[in-house]
Amino acid sequence: MKEKLKVGYVGLGGRGHGQMSLSLDMKDIEVVAVCDVYPDRVQRALNTIAKKRPEIVAKGYADYRELVKDPELDCVVVTSSWQTHARIAEAAMRAGKPTAIEVGGASSLEECWRLVRAYEETGSPCMMLENCCYGETEMALYDMVDKGQFGELVHMQGAYAHDLRDEITHGLINRHYRFRNFQHRNGELYPTHALGPLAKMLRINRGNRFLTLVSMASKSRGLNTYIKDKFGEDHEYAKINWCEGDIVTTLIKCANGETITLQHDDSLPRAYSRELRVQGDRGIYEEDGDRYIIDGKSEIKGWDYEWFKFSEDLPQNDHPLWKWFKEKGVEGGHGGMDYLVQRAFYESIMKGVEPPIDVYDTAAWMCITCLSEQSVSMGSMPVPIPDFTNGLWMQREEEPKTKYSLNKVHYDLFED
Repeated sequence: MKEKLKVGYVGLGGRGHGQMSLSLDMKDIEVVAVCDVYPDRVQRALNTIAKKRPEIVAKGYADYRELVKDPELDCVVVTSSWQTHARIAEAAMRAGKPTAIEVGGASSLEECWRLVRAYEETGSPCMMLENCCYGETEMALYDMVDKGQFGELVHMQGAYAHDLRDEITHGLINRHYRFRNFQHRNGELYPTHALGPLAKMLRINRGNRFLTLVSMASKSRGLNTYIKDKFGEDHEYAKINWCEGDIVTTLIKCANGETITLQHDDSLPRAYSRELRVQGDRGIYEEDGDRYIIDGKSEIKGWDYEWFKFSEDLPQNDHPLWKWFKEKGVEGGHGGMDYLVQRAFYESIMKGVEPPIDVYDTAAWMCITCLSEQSVSMGSMPVPIPDFTNGLWMQREEEPKTKYSLNKVHYDLFED
């Protein structure tokens, strides 16, 4: 077992720099190489490393193909733009480096298959850093699902519902990739925050799989209205014919009969929500409303049920990883889940086991974006979803047994 890791970071924008900085807070992680096409971002990262960890002498690169060849590196973390995740990850894997990639949808099925082939040909793991898989609520729900409290799962729902009009419209100024994606694409651009946790509850790629999807996009008005109100009728962006619909709804059918509804909602005024919903034949959880029902525990009141407040009952439903994390002292961004997803990746390398989100999960979640674009462009026709395991999903072994496992809660690992 390795006690320390030397890490290279590719992509040093806002998210990349933040993730790198969090890694530097971990004493068993040394960020010894950084890379970005923008020299100022590389220099900023080197300055941060020198300030936070002066004992580390880090190298800066402009070309990721040079960084992945660095023999000093134990692994690579890719936090670049959506369009470049897969190609950089593939290069790192083929250079023999375990690789983590930030969230984002695929531009084509081919890049998903290339990730899978790179893993199968080299054995280098690839893990998507889907932090929402490690949210406290999501992990409590894994525990409840694992215990059968909702019964057999029937329907799931999730969203990326977030007013990002300011970020999108300032994308070119801030060198952020959402601008071009909203300008030229129309589909479920950001599926994994909602889909990742739901896929783990449904045991996708381990006894279940996605079969087909249908996507429908509304008209696009939100960005044009925002730009006209904010910058004026004559602003150049006000004349853009934004391709991305304001609301994109995607329906997914699973092999075991469950259905999933996803919604992408970033360009209208609204409060943030992932609109998580878990529904089985014995109960239901709804994020909006912070409530749940358990059949036999909740009393029927006329046409309605007695709803329980999820946050109030969280202590009794909390996942043991989160109980441990809160005792240790929560660290990292997004309420701590950034820290947990990073540790899940790093500790899998240290222990020499497959990560809890593997390359098959990564490909299955990423492909929803390009397939939803196809469905929208064909008038919401159904589109088949590939089986990236090539049939192995029917009999795959369990995830490696670790504290960070997502399909199964291993209580014995948290015993003193």
